[in-house]
Amino acid sequence: MPISSDIIQRIDHAVDQDRLLETAVALMEVPSPTCDAAGVANRLSDLLTEEGFEVERPIADWPKAPAVVTRWHARDDGPTLQFDGHLDTVHLPYTPPRIEQGVLSGQGAADMKAGLAAAIEALRILRDTEVLETGGILLTAHDHHEAPWGDSRQVYGLINAGYVGDAVLIPEYLADRIPIVGRGQAVLDIKIRREGERVHEVLRPSDQPDVIGAGAEVVRRLKAMNDELAKTIYPYAGPETVFIGQMHSGEIFNQSPVECRIEGTRRWVAGHDIKDVEGDFHELLDTVAQETRTTIDRTFTMVRDGFQIDEGDPLVIALQSAHETVTGRSLPLGGKPFVDDGNAFAAQGKVSALAHGPAAEGAHTTNERVLINELVRVAKVYALAAVYYCNGRLERNGDLVIDAATRHRK
Repeated sequence: MPISSDIIQRIDHAVDQDRLLETAVALMEVPSPTCDAAGVANRLSDLLTEEGFEVERPIADWPKAPAVVTRWHARDDGPTLQFDGHLDTVHLPYTPPRIEQGVLSGQGAADMKAGLAAAIEALRILRDTEVLETGGILLTAHDHHEAPWGDSRQVYGLINAGYVGDAVLIPEYLADRIPIVGRGQAVLDIKIRREGERVHEVLRPSDQPDVIGAGAEVVRRLKAMNDELAKTIYPYAGPETVFIGQMHSGEIFNQSPVECRIEGTRRWVAGHDIKDVEGDFHELLDTVAQETRTTIDRTFTMVRDGFQIDEGDPLVIALQSAHETVTGRSLPLGGKPFVDDGNAFAAQGKVSALAHGPAAEGAHTTNERVLINELVRVAKVYALAAVYYCNGRLERNGDLVIDAATRHRK
């Protein structure tokens, strides 16, 4: 059931670009490396309170920086669409916000304070226009997102405390697809050790274990595992992977070291038991340790599990419909290349969660930037997606999809 041209025009006219940018800059002005986002959380809370929203500050397992939550309800009961974003940034030198030639740059422009500001603008639009007939919006913002500094405890704390909508949109920097599949990810940390002290190469015993050689064997076998995984391509997700990003050992060129450190990632598709994935990792390392007479300490730290959403899910249809309405173009279905809080909502919250945000650049660098027009587009798409989803105006191939209002939690 299409949305009327009147609703589309009201949403289009309600977008306040200056207000959106002021919000983005206000958030970006406060440095907030992961596990230290209290300042920006307080600023967001004050901003929403000043605009008349009722704000909750659940601790959500992180008392240092309580989360920020607000809600807006339509006239009648119906499904709740959640806008969720993280307020923390990666641990890189802070760069302040700057607006120049239609581009917003600075830390958080891509990941993801500017995207969150666009979601907040969508919330304002829905409040100001009152175009939602049923249901409502749940806005959540939190710390502890970026690994390895954070362990995602706050988003899981929110989920466990019941701050979960019937579906979730996350304004991450992914704009070229609807990511209905996402791989799980774990961080691998391997430490290979031998007994004894560091020694000059010419003075080492002939039978002394070689930690660098053992490290090379670990890398070789992990690469072989990756090559085997690459033989199976999963729809939208691609292959599972093992990746090695760092390998460190030794102090100088002619010293026999006592330790070798390897770090990387393991990614897997939804439906594969994490215990089996981790078990294969430990079995490989145990074998190398025995063969090389070394001790191999290791951690397999799960960041997120994998997920998969049905192609006909109401949230998929709502987002696609909204994007087509705003841009005139449909988005292809695809896989999410990274992990984010959508994985947590899908795996633990048991709800559909999609990442869609501005086509920003420079995430996890000191050169983050985003077109202002992209932020305006996201605000419109989020507002319209809420109308499609909450009001139940969902069609697939010309057929009316089950009214989303019949699916909401009681």
